Amino acid sequence: MVEETPWQQALRYANRANPYPFYEELRRTPVARQPDGSYVVSTYREVVQLLHDPRVTSDQRKRPDTPSNPFEATIITEDPSEHDVDRRRMMRHFAPPECPQTIADFEPEIRRVFGELLNDMKGKTRVDFVDEFAFPGPVTVICKVLGVPLESIPRFHGWIEAALDGLDFGPEANDPEQQRRTAAVPDQVAEFRQFLAGLIDQYRKQPGPGMFSGMVNDGGPEGLSQQSIVRNAMLMLFAGHETTVNLIAHSVLNLLRHPDQLEKLRRRPELIVPGVEELLRFESSVQFWPTRSALEDIEIAGTTIPKGAPIFLAYGSANRDPERFENPDRLDLERPDNQHVGYSQGIHYCFGAPLARLEAQTAVGEFVRRVQNPRLVEDPPPYRRNQIFRGPRHVWVDIDGIRD
Repeated sequence: MVEETPWQQALRYANRANPYPFYEELRRTPVARQPDGSYVVSTYREVVQLLHDPRVTSDQRKRPDTPSNPFEATIITEDPSEHDVDRRRMMRHFAPPECPQTIADFEPEIRRVFGELLNDMKGKTRVDFVDEFAFPGPVTVICKVLGVPLESIPRFHGWIEAALDGLDFGPEANDPEQQRRTAAVPDQVAEFRQFLAGLIDQYRKQPGPGMFSGMVNDGGPEGLSQQSIVRNAMLMLFAGHETTVNLIAHSVLNLLRHPDQLEKLRRRPELIVPGVEELLRFESSVQFWPTRSALEDIEIAGTTIPKGAPIFLAYGSANRDPERFENPDRLDLERPDNQHVGYSQGIHYCFGAPLARLEAQTAVGEFVRRVQNPRLVEDPPPYRRNQIFRGPRHVWVDIDGIRD
């Protein structure tokens, strides 16, 4: 039996709750070739270097093997100049300079959404802070931002979950049960695409609130095509659906695991801003991204990544690199110089980072302020299957009540 590499072990579902010992071993070889010919980059300095290296492509069409992926042909899988043009077309409906107040204007609604979720917990003594808080809050917000009807959440949630469960980059990819999940992905993605295409057609006929309508009815010289709008709409719902959910769920989990930090945040609520950055560093919502490859031979950390080779930049490992972060396995809400890569860096820096930060700051701040005497029921909790968007499936917490 062939011994598995640390990367292969980190990707096994049994190790989803704690991949960090395998990341620690992986960092001994900062750029490590895998049996399938891919290269995993696990140290902070090298990850950041390659995030800014134009010899690294995110466009799967430039790879010899061109794998199937739900995120194909979106801004996150494009290179300049195509990427720059499409991202600019989208950003003008979401962020400065054209829409400087979009995120700030949503703050009262975000507070209302999370406040009502906590109000709904009154009278309960046990709560699942994934199903009842970390999931419905961000998904409600992203639907309002994009212009997706809230009543459609159960439908697209099922498609997204099934599609993500079908992605496996580790040694279990060929297991019969995983192959069954993988075989279901094209149908799930096709249904999701059809749903969004129908919604976008509706906005073309009758404009409404939200970013999708703005993109569809953009009368500027650089309007997005229908196909591009649908593909990027899928990306925004995928990413907005998963990353902030996992950030909030992990934040609740890790504050309860570190009662000294929870109490510090309770005493000093102004620490919520640096605190959320530390919580994201500590548990990266996106562990790696699977679409990058080398446009030419790249010499880095004593290794040559050959032209055409797939490259996995392991954000989850880089954010625990002791060469960059002192005592990286310690949660420190006052950590100085916390330049993590939880939202990536370079041209593919997370499109929705400002919104995610505001949601997490609001949700975690209100959790700390209002939830009385929270105690973890199960640790570690069960995790979802997906390796990219790593997060707990449930976080059960016993509570004494909810403050007003």
